[in-house]
Amino acid sequence: MVISSNVTAYYWRFFVEKTTKYILGIFAVLILLTGSFAGGFVTRHALAQTGLFPGFTDNPHPNIVLPPTIVAPSTEQTSATPEELQDLFVPFWEAWNIVQNQYVSQPVDNTLLMQGAIRGMMEAVGDDYTYYMDPKVYEVETTSLSGEYQGIGAYVDTQGEYLTIVSPIEGSPAKAAGLRPGDQIIAIDGEDMTGVAPEAARQKVLGEAGTTVVLTVAREGESETLEFTIVRAKITVASVTGEMREDGIAYIDINSFGDNTTPELRAKLDELLAQNPKGIILDLRFNPGGYLITSVEVMSEFIDEGVVLIEQYGDGTRDTYNALGNGKATDLPIVVLINEGSASASEIVAGSLQDYGRAKLVGMQSFGKGSVQTLNLLSNDQGAARVTIARWLTPNERLIQDVGLTPDYIVEMTDDDYTNNRDPQLDKAVEVLLGLIAQK
Repeated sequence: MVISSNVTAYYWRFFVEKTTKYILGIFAVLILLTGSFAGGFVTRHALAQTGLFPGFTDNPHPNIVLPPTIVAPSTEQTSATPEELQDLFVPFWEAWNIVQNQYVSQPVDNTLLMQGAIRGMMEAVGDDYTYYMDPKVYEVETTSLSGEYQGIGAYVDTQGEYLTIVSPIEGSPAKAAGLRPGDQIIAIDGEDMTGVAPEAARQKVLGEAGTTVVLTVAREGESETLEFTIVRAKITVASVTGEMREDGIAYIDINSFGDNTTPELRAKLDELLAQNPKGIILDLRFNPGGYLITSVEVMSEFIDEGVVLIEQYGDGTRDTYNALGNGKATDLPIVVLINEGSASASEIVAGSLQDYGRAKLVGMQSFGKGSVQTLNLLSNDQGAARVTIARWLTPNERLIQDVGLTPDYIVEMTDDDYTNNRDPQLDKAVEVLLGLIAQK
């Protein structure tokens, strides 16, 4: 399915030494019960240590020999750890050995233990865009920008309490079923998703074409939950579509920055420019981003020269990306449509065009994903580590992370607009563009 994070999200290409650049969501009772049982154990242990009650020990069944509490690292484990990290890793190996020796269901799956350790380490960094991609997640994520998917066909946000629909793809099962932007998936196949990490929920929605998934959805304005039974499908999506409007405006919609975006854009520009448009509307709404290099290539179609973006690393050093100098549409007036689903690479293009005065932005504040990730392949086909390595800035050195882009013209889309197929944002973009054309 295209069920990709805001965001995120998350894709492979341009590997340099296995690294890719991207621009690239009851408890009280359980706590009380846990406290009660733990308290009982701690109390028994404490009393046993006082010696006040002869025969009262930690083990009420003396014929059963309890395993030792701590299992020290073996010589092999210690020698396998770099010398400077041996003291630091003692608790890790102790925990590993405890599971190996004491866990009730043996043998344990060492591969899952290893993957869990990596996952926990990546999560401990505290960055939403730094995480472990196990082999299954890696396979899904690295194919999601190729334009072919198996699933329900929806972009999602994994940063909130529940997995949330950002946008169903045109022609997809999700679109046909009636899912809408903002729908929160609160149950999957009858399983309550409360307290379940949105990324884990996303994995549950993934599946092969022809299989069925039942989604229970909370929708703003609806007093009752909604249920959708969706048959997953194989979905092929062009990243660039467009048409020549009757008013002489070329409309181009870019829905992602993937493998085929640059050639598809250049082909669409050739087709539309041959019809002598007066101006261009570039629609980047609900575009979650993709490859950094693709954003540079796309931006280069609309400016002759200049900085497209700046990468700033943690030590203050910078890399600058410049336009390629081969643009096809560098002199036509442009209006760019953005909204809360425009993120990452789409914000690079929109922000750069705004900085240069090449385009006016219409719509809503963008998502605010202004960080750069690398995708590092792990050995033995064990997935990849996705790590934030830098922030990016617009040509005017505006920071986008957690801020987003403010449109020159703010126009909201209401639920009523979606229901009745109205698009006041596009209407405003046409109005603004016709005004720019009149000023030429």
